[in-house]
This record gives sequence, structure tokens and C-alpha cells, in this order.
Amino acid sequence: MNKIEFGDCRETMRRWASEGVKVQTCVTSPPYFGLRDYGHDGQIGLEETPDQYIEAMVEVFSCVKNILADDGTLWLNIGDSYAGNNSQASNNGRAGFGNARERVVNRTGEGLKTKDLIGIPWMLAFALRADGWYLRQDIIWHKPNPMPESVQDRCTKSHEYIFLLSKSPKYYYDRMAIAEPAAYAEEHARKKTSWGNKKADAGVKANIEKYQVIGADNKTTLEGGMANKRSVWSVPVKPYAGAHFAVFPTDLIEPCILAGAPVGGVVLDPFMGSGTTAQVAQSLGRQYLGCELNPEYAPLQKKRLAQQSLILE
Repeated sequence: MNKIEFGDCRETMRRWASEGVKVQTCVTSPPYFGLRDYGHDGQIGLEETPDQYIEAMVEVFSCVKNILADDGTLWLNIGDSYAGNNSQASNNGRAGFGNARERVVNRTGEGLKTKDLIGIPWMLAFALRADGWYLRQDIIWHKPNPMPESVQDRCTKSHEYIFLLSKSPKYYYDRMAIAEPAAYAEEHARKKTSWGNKKADAGVKANIEKYQVIGADNKTTLEGGMANKRSVWSVPVKPYAGAHFAVFPTDLIEPCILAGAPVGGVVLDPFMGSGTTAQVAQSLGRQYLGCELNPEYAPLQKKRLAQQSLILE
């Protein structure tokens, strides 16, 4: 493992499947529909219609499923697009490398009116569900610092989706690895007690335990006063030195990898890009496996992976 191969990810993953390769989880952000032409034959994202794009995506993730462990998961980040809109603001800003053919492309499709929100994320989620995946959750990636948009008839878009899908109804998911402090338990307890004496302090402790038990019954509060991670993740978009585009934020990938694969497990990204998924997997003591169509990403990937692996005990 710990390798990235260049070429069409579908062909690469079919070969891996024939070789018996298995991965524990897939964390990826594929090219969005109708964003740019990078000048590469076979690139995904420049299909004529949204339906054709969804068909290509289903094929890709069918290949992912073939090399995914039976208890494996897919964490899929995907943004939306507006019909007839050549603005890049609704996307992650995946710019290229100055290719002469690189250009912005309009988003079109049968039944779409100019200015329609296409609904790509849910189109893809439902298509993957129909193809056999278990659609387990929609996670909202809230961007506190979204890309500005010069629109005056709607809100500036400041979120994208991450879909959690699984190959089987029961799957590996380490909820404690991404649990959050259950601060609300103490907050509620304090509201029900007075301060200033040992008896009141004992009451606070009793109420905290009471709320933790209630939360545990509702699968909200976990061991040690921790709470189940919620489905809205606030993660700023951050530039990466040396990249001329907005990369997949490491803080967005970390919980996916922590929950989706044990230490030593293999994390797949069929659209590796600059190598963010591989870098985070490596730093968390996991292995990585990836595909990338554009060989010009190789130097950036090599630079990002020139780090010591943090093996977690």
C-alpha cells in the first residue's frame, strides 16, 4: 500500500480488484459537474448532462465497492452547481496548472432552466443508493469563510455535503474516535442547583450523571461525558502553499479517517489530487492508496507525503 497511481481511476481500481486489493474506507472529493476543462482525455466532470455525470460517478464508486472491505465505508464530499452558470463560487475551486485548454464550462441539462440549482449531491446520493450502497447520513460541511459570490438574489453559499455510505448494513465506525465533549450535561446540571456549599456541589454532580445517563439512553452522551459527533461540521477553507487552488481541508478529512479506519487500515481516494487524503491518513497512522488522472500533481503529492507517520497506540 502507500502508493498513488496515475491514470483513469476506474481502470486502475478494476486491476486492483483482480489483484485482490482491499481497503477499509474511501474518503474522496471527486471533480464537480461542469466546473473546468483540464485538457485530459477521459476526465470526469465535463459530461454533457447531469445524468451522464451521475452515471460516470456510479461507475467509479462501483469500482470502489469492489475493493472495499465488507464492513467498509465511503465518505463522499460533493458540491452543487447552477444551470447555465459559469461561476466557480459554488465549487471547491479546483483550478488546474495553466493548461492551454483549461476553461470554465457552463452547466446544462435537459429540464434545467438557467439559474436552477441542479441538485447534484442528492442526485448522486440517490443513484448510489439505487446501485446498492447504504446511504447512512448527510453531513453538512459549514464553511465559515466561503468563497465570495457576486449574487444579489440569493444567499452566498457556505456549505457542501459529505455523504456517509456503507457497503453493508453493519460496518466499521469508531464513534469514540470522533466524539465531542458533552458540555450540555454540566450546563443543564448547573441550572438546576445552587452554588456555595458542598450539598449543592453534590447536587450538580448527581444532575450531571443524570443527564449523562439520559443522553446515553438516547445514544447522545457516551463514555466519559463525551457526546456523539453531530452532523454539521464547521471547517474553514484553507489555502495550501504551492497549490493554485483550494484543497480538501485536512480538518475535514480527519474525522472521516478516524471513524472509518483503524490504525494500520487502508484509506482510498480515487481522486487524490494534491494528496491531502494520503497526507492525513499517513499522519494518523493509516495506510493510503490513491488514483489521480493528472500526473502534474506528482511533485505536490511527493512534497506533502514527505513527513513522518504518526502511529497511534
